[in-house]
Formats: sequence, structure tokens, C-alpha cells
Amino acid sequence: MEERIDIPTLEPAAYKAMRGLEEYLQNSKLSKTHLELIKIRASQINGCAFCINMHTADALKYGETPRRIFLLNAWRETELFTEEERVILAITEEVTLINQHGLSDETYKKAEKLFEPNYIAQIIMAVITINGWNRMVISTNKIVK
Repeated sequence: MEERIDIPTLEPAAYKAMRGLEEYLQNSKLSKTHLELIKIRASQINGCAFCINMHTADALKYGETPRRIFLLNAWRETELFTEEERVILAITEEVTLINQHGLSDETYKKAEKLFEPNYIAQIIMAVITINGWNRMVISTNKIVK
């Protein structure tokens, strides 16, 4: 696979806007664990090897365990994830796969019971942002070297 165009070089304003979303997330109230779980899970769904590699390394750096990362794509079948994390992962999957059913009322109501409205907004923005990064990386054939 050959890498394609370099968007940061060709369209620096667009790339800067994406980086702005990333800065917003880094300064949000989202915990590092929640943010990296979102990034890894969305990247798994989208098949973005570059982002899976990057965010798995970041998650480990922030104290995530290899076991939880190994089981992330089967989070429903394990008790390793908290109730809050399970809702966040459900939101991640439903928003990433928005063309299937969208964010369900059931998942949204669970989120409302666990999180403040601003935290829910930050979760959704994190999912939107990583999906944007995944699409940029996959479209330009960015590869893990």
C-alpha cells in the first residue's frame, strides 16, 4: 500500500482545525481512560491500524492494562469494564456506526443517568473526532511503520 497525499502539508488550515478538536478533547473533563477507550474502539470498528497502534500505546502509557485492551472488541462479554465505560463504549459504537441505527434512546438514557450533559457532549465529540481522524488516515493510506 502506497501512502497518498499529505493533508497536513496540502491543507494546513483543515489540519489545524482537526488539531483544534483534539486540543479541546485533551482539555475537556474526559478522563484519559475514557478518551483512549473511545479512540481505540472506534478505530477498531473503522479498521484504522495507524490509530489503533497510536492509541493503544497512549492508553498503556496512561495506565490502561493490556488485558482490557485485548478484550476491548468483546467488551460486552467481559466484566472488566465499569458501567460508565460500557455506556461510553456503546455510544462509541452507535455513533461510529451511525448509518445502522444511530445513538439509541436506550443508550442515551443510560448516559443521562451516569453523566452530566457536558460530559455526554464531550463523549460524543470524542467519537466524532476520532472518526474524522480514522477517515483521514485510511483515505490517505497512512501506514504503521
